Amino acid sequence: MDDRAIVELYHRREERAIAETDKKYGGLCRSIALRLLGVREDAEECVNDTWHAAWNRIPPDWPRSLGPFLGRITRNLSVSRWRRERAQKRFDGMDALISELEDCVPAPGTVEEQVERRQLARVISVWLDGLEEGDRRLFVRRYWYGVPVKELAAERGEGANALSQRLLRLRKALRAFLESEGVEI
Repeated sequence: MDDRAIVELYHRREERAIAETDKKYGGLCRSIALRLLGVREDAEECVNDTWHAAWNRIPPDWPRSLGPFLGRITRNLSVSRWRRERAQKRFDGMDALISELEDCVPAPGTVEEQVERRQLARVISVWLDGLEEGDRRLFVRRYWYGVPVKELAAERGEGANALSQRLLRLRKALRAFLESEGVEI
C-alpha cells in the first residue's frame, strides 16, 4: 500500500492504518530504535509508541513522506527513552554516537538557548547540503539513524578503520564550518 493510502486510512480513523504502517515501516522504525537503545524490548515499545503518536498526529498532520515522518517520531521517542534510562545507567547504545559528536557540536543548553539550537540545526543543514551525496548519506546514516561503523563499512565495501577516519574528517569539517558560522563549541 502506498503512503497516501495509509495516511488516508489514518484520516478515516481506520485501525487498519496501524497494521499497514507496521507492514511497510515497522522494519525501519525497529532498526532505528534498536540501534539507539540496544535492547529489543525497549525498541519494540518505542515502535508501538510511534504508532500511537502517528495515530494522534494524523489528522491533523498530512505528512508528505510517511517514512521520514515515522522515522523522526521513532528517533525522538528513542532518544527521550535513552535519556530517561541513561540516568539509571542502563543503556550505552547512544554513548558512542554522542561521544563522537561531542567535540564538534555544542552541548544542549537551557531553555533560553532554544532559539540558538534551532539556528544550529539550520547551520548543520546548510553544511549537510554542501556535502557530496555519499558523505551526506554516510553522516546521516551514522549520526541520525545510528548505523554502526562496521555495518556501514560492510555495505560500502570499505574497512571499518578507513570509514572511521572518513567520519572523523567529516566531524572535523563540521566543527570548522560551525566555528566559521560563529557557533560556539
